[in-house]
Amino acid sequence: MFNQKLICGIDEAGRGPLAGPLVVAGAVLLEDVDDINDSKKISEKKREKIFENIKKASKYHIVMIFAREIDALGMSATLAKALLEIQENLKGYHHIFDGNSSFGVMGIETLVKADEKIKEVSAASILAKVTRDRYMCDIASKYPKYNFEKHKGYGTKAHIQAIREYGRCAEHRMSFQVNGLDR
Repeated sequence: MFNQKLICGIDEAGRGPLAGPLVVAGAVLLEDVDDINDSKKISEKKREKIFENIKKASKYHIVMIFAREIDALGMSATLAKALLEIQENLKGYHHIFDGNSSFGVMGIETLVKADEKIKEVSAASILAKVTRDRYMCDIASKYPKYNFEKHKGYGTKAHIQAIREYGRCAEHRMSFQVNGLDR
């Protein structure tokens, strides 16, 4: 399909959660890495191992955009900002982003389910997911009432109940409405 050596795969993690950063990763594989797949199809333990292998076998760039910036700019603008940063840091490659929108960024090809079809995008998916999950586990001790290490900021029943009881913390996206709380 493409000259594999020239692809920079791009994927994100954390577009929909109520708390925590949006993480967008770009990856150019310089060597083969075993067991690469869409991050959602790999166990957490296996993702951790593959994450380290990808870092050793690739050129990569990871962008983290935190809640306040997401609130201020909106999701589309923050995604565009991250895509531009990846293009700037990984120049000279064919950039393929998982999904159906490049958020107005020129030179980004999009492909739905690219994380299942193109190994560089799968690698980016793993880099983004593991980076985000580690961050959420790291901040869990700072905000123990929310149990971020369990749900990673997604809108689970337990997370919504914690917001109901304690309000939102600095890691929450204030612009994201929560059913049952904000209506």
